[in-house]
Amino acid sequence: MDDVPASDEVDPRIERSRHQVLTATVDLLQEVGYGRLTIEAVATRSGVAKSTIYRHWDGKADLVTDAFTTLKQRSPEPPPGPVRDRVTAILTSIVDRFSTPAQPDLACVMPALIDAAERDPEMAGLSRLLAEESALPLRRVLDEGVAAGELPPETDTALLADSLVGPIVLCRLFHRRPVTAAEVPTLVDQTLPP
Repeated sequence: MDDVPASDEVDPRIERSRHQVLTATVDLLQEVGYGRLTIEAVATRSGVAKSTIYRHWDGKADLVTDAFTTLKQRSPEPPPGPVRDRVTAILTSIVDRFSTPAQPDLACVMPALIDAAERDPEMAGLSRLLAEESALPLRRVLDEGVAAGELPPETDTALLADSLVGPIVLCRLFHRRPVTAAEVPTLVDQTLPP
């Protein structure tokens, strides 16, 4: 993985190596957690030299931050329509991300991030940033629902967004049974204010 060429085109070898390093980082987070993750282990797993990793990332926190921000998927914006339909679409997308084998298992990586956030202020900042960014599409739809009169004007959309996503995360992390797409409409009906 050499330095990026001067042109706007990125060398495909650099991108391939970068992807290998970031994927290895996420895989190791799932397996050993943040505390036991090392640059040496990432180098071994990715096949990219440790010196090259240090040339592109300042250390473990920087690497983990880049891995999370680069590899995480964002919920797509739902099409226009009633707030209930749009919220259901976003939550279904979140449920799908928790259960898509082709993507890094978010449920497996989240405990590593939670643990790291308790021990490292930089990781706490990353955790907060990821939570805020992930909530943006849902918050936007809820804010639009308030503006359109579909939700009460006093609705705390930040709290409501957490209330809608919380059961999905709780079931997957603690009950070990993920919420299914078929259950999302019931979750929305029971949580959204009338």
